[in-house]
Amino acid sequence: MNWYNMTKAEVKEELETSDEGISSKEAVQRRKTFGLNQLDEVERPSMILIFLAQFKDFMVVVLLAATLISGLLGEYLDAIAIILIILMNGILGFVQERKAEKSLQALKQLSSPKMRVLRDGEWTTIQASEAVIGDMVRMESGDRIGADVRFFSCQGLLIEESALTGESLPVNKHPEPIPDEHPGLGDQHNMGFMGTLVTKGKGIGIVTATGMKTEMGKIAHLIQSADTMETPLQHRLEQLGKILIAAALMLTALVVVLGIIQGRDVYSMFLAGVSLAVAAIPEGLPAIVTIALAIGMQRMSKRKAIVRKLPSVETLGCATVICSDKTGTLTQNKMMVTKLWAGGETWDVTGSGYSPYGDFFKGNTRVYSDDERSLKQLLTFGLLCSNARVIEKKGEYVLDGDPTEGALVAAALKAGLTEDVREEEFTIIQEFPFDSNRKMMSMIVEDSSGKRYVIAKGAPDIVLKQCESVLWSEKKAPLRKSYEKQIQEQLDTFGSLALRTIAVAFKPIQNEENMLHSVQAESRLTFVGLEGMIDPPREEVKQAVADCKTAGIKTIMITGDHVTTAKAIALNLGILPERGKVMEGSKLSTLTVEELENQVEDIYVFARVSPEHKLKIVKALQNKGHVVAMTGDGVNDAPAIKASNIGIAMGQTGTDVAKESSSLILSDDNFATIRDAVEEGRNIYENIRKFIRYLLASNVGEILVMLFAILLMLPLPLVPIQILWVNLVTDGLPAMALGLDPAEGNVMKRDPRKPKEGVFARGLGWKIISRGIMIGACTLAAFMICYNENPNDLVQAQTVAFSTLVLAQLIHVFDCRSERSIFHRNPFENKALVLAVLSSVGLLLAVIYYEPLQPIFHTTYLSIREWMLILVFSSIPTFLLAGTTLFRRKHSRG
Repeated sequence: MNWYNMTKAEVKEELETSDEGISSKEAVQRRKTFGLNQLDEVERPSMILIFLAQFKDFMVVVLLAATLISGLLGEYLDAIAIILIILMNGILGFVQERKAEKSLQALKQLSSPKMRVLRDGEWTTIQASEAVIGDMVRMESGDRIGADVRFFSCQGLLIEESALTGESLPVNKHPEPIPDEHPGLGDQHNMGFMGTLVTKGKGIGIVTATGMKTEMGKIAHLIQSADTMETPLQHRLEQLGKILIAAALMLTALVVVLGIIQGRDVYSMFLAGVSLAVAAIPEGLPAIVTIALAIGMQRMSKRKAIVRKLPSVETLGCATVICSDKTGTLTQNKMMVTKLWAGGETWDVTGSGYSPYGDFFKGNTRVYSDDERSLKQLLTFGLLCSNARVIEKKGEYVLDGDPTEGALVAAALKAGLTEDVREEEFTIIQEFPFDSNRKMMSMIVEDSSGKRYVIAKGAPDIVLKQCESVLWSEKKAPLRKSYEKQIQEQLDTFGSLALRTIAVAFKPIQNEENMLHSVQAESRLTFVGLEGMIDPPREEVKQAVADCKTAGIKTIMITGDHVTTAKAIALNLGILPERGKVMEGSKLSTLTVEELENQVEDIYVFARVSPEHKLKIVKALQNKGHVVAMTGDGVNDAPAIKASNIGIAMGQTGTDVAKESSSLILSDDNFATIRDAVEEGRNIYENIRKFIRYLLASNVGEILVMLFAILLMLPLPLVPIQILWVNLVTDGLPAMALGLDPAEGNVMKRDPRKPKEGVFARGLGWKIISRGIMIGACTLAAFMICYNENPNDLVQAQTVAFSTLVLAQLIHVFDCRSERSIFHRNPFENKALVLAVLSSVGLLLAVIYYEPLQPIFHTTYLSIREWMLILVFSSIPTFLLAGTTLFRRKHSRG
C-alpha cells in the first residue's frame, strides 16, 4: 500500500481509525492478527552444536581418521598430538562464531522502547512492541520512531534517517500526499520509519506497518536471507585438503600392495602405509593457517582495522572492488560552509568539520572578515539566526543541534564571531521556527544599542520571493531583475558544485512593531547573501582511493544522497573517471541483477539507492567475478555488508547492525585504513603461500624417502613418530614465523590476484615438487650411506635420515621467503624466523641427545663425521636449486 500517495482521510478509512484513535479492545485484536511490533529472529543453534560444527571441516575429518588409525596401532603419542591440534582449531572457531551473528539483536535495540498512542480518545504511553497498525502516535524531538508512520500533522518536524537512507542531513517532514508513484525512502517526506530519530519539532501520524512489515523489518529479512560468502582461502584450503587425502590414500594403497607383492609382512606394510599417509598430510597446516591469520589480525588491529572473522584477513588481498558508502565513510559526516556570496563577491572558506579554525579567500588572496563588511554581515546574520552550538570536548569540536545551523555557526566562528558575541551583544526577542511549508525560519533580535531586526534564513528561492531590496557593494538597493539574475547565476554555480545553499536576509523594525505571525516578519526583506555548504570529503581519502587504483582496485560510491552531491564528491576524490557512469536508484529499480551485470563495470557512482539496491549491486559485481569489499556505517548497509566477500563497518559512527554484519571494523572510520588493510591482507596471503610451499615441499620429501625405500626394498628410513615430530614441531615453528615475514616488494603496485587463482599458481607447484624431490633424495642418500656402512645399526641410520630431513627443511625455509631464491633476501631480516629455526635445531638435538627421549623417537648419539655428512646433504637441495635459478636468470638477462 502506497500510504505516501494517500490523503489523511484515505489513510484513516483504509486503517479504520478515527480521530479518537482505536480502542484498547481493537488494539488487542489487531495484535493477535498482525503480531507484536518487533523483529523476528532466526532460531539460533545451541552452543554445543556451534562447537561441534567446527569439526565438519574436510581437513579436520582427515585428521580425525588419522587419529583413529594411530590409536588402533598403539601410536598414542601421535593420536594425542593430533587431537590437541583439532581441539585448538575448534576452540578458536567457536569463539569467533559466538561473536558473529548478532545483527538482529542490534536491530531490535534500535526500535523505540516506548511510544505515545491515542487509545480510547486519550494519549497514553505504551511499549513499542504493543503498537499496532492504525494506532495514532505522537512524537517530538529526541524520540526514536517505533514503527512506520504516515504523518498528518508536522510542526517543524526534522527526522535523522542516515542509518536507513544514507542521507547526511535530517529530513523535513510534511503531511501532504506525494504524487510520485515510486519515490525512494529518502523522498517519502510524509513518512516516518522504525529506528529513525526525531531531531527537531513535533508530529502526529498513523502507524502503517509494524514488525517485519516495516522498512527496518525488510532489512532484517535481507540480513537473514543474505548468504555468507566462502572466502577464497577457505575454498583453496578445502581443495588442498581433498588433493592431499586423495594422494595419501593412493600412496597407502600402493605401498601396501607393493609390500605384499614383495612378500613382506602385512602388518608392517600397513604400518608403512599409515606412515606415508601421515607424511602426505601436513597435520599442522590448519593450525598454522589459523595462527598466521590471528597474527595478521593483531597487526591489522595496530593499524586501526579490527578483524571479526579470521579468513577475511586474507580475502582483502584479492579484493577487486570496494563499494563504499559516502556519508561518514568517504566524507566527514559534518556539514561545512565552503563558499560564501554577498553583494556580488565570492569567498572560499577553508577548515575541517565544525572546527572554528579556517581562512577566507577571495580568489587566491587571503582576506580578513574585519576588512570585508559584506562578508562579516552575512556571517553575523547566519550566526544569529541559528540555535546550534559548537562545543569542544576532549580536543574535538562537536555539534549540539542541527547540522545545517552548525555549519553556519562554525563559519562565523572562523571569522572570530564567537557565541559569546551572540549572547552578549544581541538578545533574541522572538523566533518563528523552521516550517517545511515555509521552508525558512526567522528571529527578531535586539542589539546592544536597542535596535531591532528580523533575520531570516532558508531556501534561496523562497527567501528571494520575500525580498524587495538587496545589499550590494555594502549599500542597500532595490531588488532589480539584474540583481535577481546574478543571484540565480550564483545559485546555479553553487548547485553545480553540489552545495546545499542557504539564503540569508534581514530588515530593521521599530521596537513597537508587534510580529504576531511569520508572514509579517518574513516580508519586505533585504537580501544579504548565500552560504554554500557540503559534507566534505575526508582529507586522506583522495590518496587512499588513488593507492587502491594503483593496486588495481576499483572504488565505487554507493549512497542514498542526491546524484549531484554524489557526483561532485566522487569527482573530488578521483573515484569517478572522465568517462565513468553514474546511475540513480530509480533506474536501478528497473533492472534485474542480470541486466545490471552488463553495465556495472562502467558505473562508478550509485545515487539515491535503497538497501535492496545495494544488495543487487554487490550480487552483480560478484557474478562478474569480482571479490567485493562493502563498506558502510548504517543499518541500510548491513545486508550488502553481510552478502559481500568482505564487509567493512565503521567503528565510531557505525551502527551495531553494520558492525555485527561485518568481517572488518575500522576503528578510526577512515577509508584510508582500508588501503592499509588491503596491503596487510595481500602480505598475509603471500606468507600463507610461503609456509604452504615450505610444509608441502617438506612433506613431499618425507613421502619420497619412504616410497623409494620401499621400492628399493630398504628398511623404513623414518618411523611414524619421527614424521609426526617433523610435521608438528620442527615444521610448525618456522612456518608460523613465516607469517611474520615483511612484504617482498611493493605489494600495492600489483594487480589483485585473480579470485580463481589456485594455491599452486605462479610456479609454486613446481617449486614444491622440485625441492621435495631434492630433499627426499638427499635424505635417502644419507640414510643409505649410513645403513650400508653399518647394516646392524638401523637406529643410527634412521637418526641420520631424521636429522638430514629436519636440517634440509630448516635451510629450505629461508628459500621460501622469496619468489626468486634464497640469495635475494637478507636471511636475518625476519628475526622471528631465525629464532624459530634455532629453536627447532635445539629440539632436534634434544630428541637425539636427551636419553629419556631416545626410545620414544627411535634416536641415538651421532658422531662429528655423521654431522658433517648431514650438513652436506641437507644443504644441497636449497643451494643447488637456488644457484641454478640464479645462473639461469643472469644468463637470460645476458
